[in-house]
Amino acid sequence: MADRTTTGASGNASVWTVIPVAKPLLGDIEGDAARAVVLSGWITQGREVEAFEREFATAVGAANACAVSSCTAALALALRAVGVGPGDEVVTVSHSFIAAANCIRALGAQPRFVDIELDTFNLDPELLDAAITPRARAIVCVHQIGMPCDLSRILATAKKHGLPVLEDAACAAGSEVLTDGRWERIGRPHGDIACFSFHPRKVITTGEGGMLTTANPEWDRLFRAWRQHGMDVAAADRHQAPAVIFERYPVEGTNCRMTDVQAAIGRKQLARLPHIIERRRRLADRYQDLFGSASTVRVPTERSWARSNWQSYCVRLPNHVVQREAMQRLLDRGISTRRGIMCAHREAPYVEMDHSPLPQSEAAQDRCILLPLYPQMTDAEQNEVAAAVRKVCSE
Repeated sequence: MADRTTTGASGNASVWTVIPVAKPLLGDIEGDAARAVVLSGWITQGREVEAFEREFATAVGAANACAVSSCTAALALALRAVGVGPGDEVVTVSHSFIAAANCIRALGAQPRFVDIELDTFNLDPELLDAAITPRARAIVCVHQIGMPCDLSRILATAKKHGLPVLEDAACAAGSEVLTDGRWERIGRPHGDIACFSFHPRKVITTGEGGMLTTANPEWDRLFRAWRQHGMDVAAADRHQAPAVIFERYPVEGTNCRMTDVQAAIGRKQLARLPHIIERRRRLADRYQDLFGSASTVRVPTERSWARSNWQSYCVRLPNHVVQREAMQRLLDRGISTRRGIMCAHREAPYVEMDHSPLPQSEAAQDRCILLPLYPQMTDAEQNEVAAAVRKVCSE
């Protein structure tokens, strides 16, 4: 928490202690790792990135992992790899950060939005088949706020139509699904490609950054070329080679590399992941207990085959409570929240687009709020949040 001078809804300025909605778990080990890279003289993509990729692949059970500058970059490369282009459609949800829709549009394709399930905030597999047209080229499913989506049903529908499945796993590092009787981490991947984010709001962070995982070695090779302008040899390999190497550019690429500074931080964050997940799951269980079955807010649902990393804790407000007013009253009490996840179809670039009704997506944005949850959160802070939410909802 941090002391801040602020002006509440009442107009009175005061110093208060704010409980933030999120807080990255960073310390001396990350600072020391970054410092060592800075002092090494090699700070761009190099050996630290290579090590981070290997360790991340091991952590999620993937054959290949490729680090990039953001999850947006990862999604763009994944869509390109499966052949999405002008005139195509990509079936996905509107109820997600706008990056996925923007990446689809950037390739000349159009998103085809599907509504979400009420209790998981994820793509409703019941609606998927009807959304697939002859123009469909891929499916992008989102593990929203760390809650695994129904991969088994989505993959079955995708197989029926011969479509690749890209997992937007931006929030899902450490989340798990039960597959053939064993728990497996999101990112194996269970679809064709999974894309992760390391933004500070995520479970582990490199400041900015992303990762692609896939079982397809050819796609992994392309990702590595595309992220550095299409170059056929890594800069670190050329720099350390005992003989002169002339690089070539056999494919068109861009610049979406991760730096060694970021990767060094990411490696230390990855080592913290088991502790972070354990803390987040404990806090989520406490929220369930604090709100109880008779609570006026509706708590999120974790299916029997899913283990969330609880990247965010999203509750649905009762109908009589106005979202913005509730959030302001909580902020006046020193508790930061965020509104429900955005809907891309409500934003200017997509508002004129034809789509099926999306009532659950819109209700999730309008009726839900994200509560504070982070590994350093104390029981006292959590008790304060729950008590304030109950009071605001009863007013």
